[in-house]
Amino acid sequence: MAILITGVAGFIGMNVAQSLLERGENVIGVDNLNDYYDVNLKKARLSLLAKYTNFRFELLDISEPKSLNRFAGEIDKIIHLAAQAGVRYSFKNPDSYIKSNLAGHINILEYARYISNELINIVYASSSSVYGASKNLPYSVADPVDNPVSLYAATKRAGELMSEVYSHNYSLSQTGLRLFTVYGPWGRPDMSAFIFTSKIFSGEPIQVFGDGQMLRDFTFIDDIVSGIISASDRSQELKSSNHEIYNLGNNKPEPLMRYIGLFESALNKKAIIEFEPMQAGDMKETYADIDSSKNDLGFKPITSIDEGIPRFVNWFLQYHNLK
Repeated sequence: MAILITGVAGFIGMNVAQSLLERGENVIGVDNLNDYYDVNLKKARLSLLAKYTNFRFELLDISEPKSLNRFAGEIDKIIHLAAQAGVRYSFKNPDSYIKSNLAGHINILEYARYISNELINIVYASSSSVYGASKNLPYSVADPVDNPVSLYAATKRAGELMSEVYSHNYSLSQTGLRLFTVYGPWGRPDMSAFIFTSKIFSGEPIQVFGDGQMLRDFTFIDDIVSGIISASDRSQELKSSNHEIYNLGNNKPEPLMRYIGLFESALNKKAIIEFEPMQAGDMKETYADIDSSKNDLGFKPITSIDEGIPRFVNWFLQYHNLK
């Protein structure tokens, strides 16, 4: 039996897969390798995973009905990370969010429904974006999340609700994880760490939205991976219901300008900053309440941005053969 990871060529998917492979798990990874960003980066991630004999990759699109049926009898756990990411892009290309985040999520649930006698659990990625314009800080999973401010957030909340329905009606064991601003080596080119590093290094101006007043609960990839795997491992211990939701964040909002300053230090170069107003769909502050994650999952983020940003910058320079 194997663990199925969707979105395995993605930033988080690759890192989760590698950690599981290192401890000897059999992993089947699926991805459609779409061109939302440079496919060569996705292929480079896959090349790292291909070195493991306990890894198998299948090129497929989970938004296609019954695309997962080929794995009947092989899967005992699912870690569902495939999604169309990006808050701002959802204003430009809404169809891709409907296809990937809604159709893809329901197809995972339908597949699990019909093999539920074999399946132990599903862990799926949600997002801190579901908290929308909430002023309750830190964000708690007990807070109402009925006012998303982007289509991306709405699709992530819809995924949680679909999971609740399937948990209730078909007793599918599921754990949803609301991830807070994940960054680190192998990150996406549309994420701030990648953009800031690239532009500061090359002397290009960076656009800083919200006039630099935003705060983010930046969470390093290694901490996120440990939380995801713990949720998968401990699923049978979470007995209060068939469906639980947790926050995975660093539990420490950081000012955006301090974040930028650490890139400047790591690159030994000043940023050229162009301040811009808040963009539609952006949240002014994110801050994760992780008490339940600590208690139930043993989640304990240990990587500060002071450590994590230099690690990202070092990876970026090596990956692009820069000095």
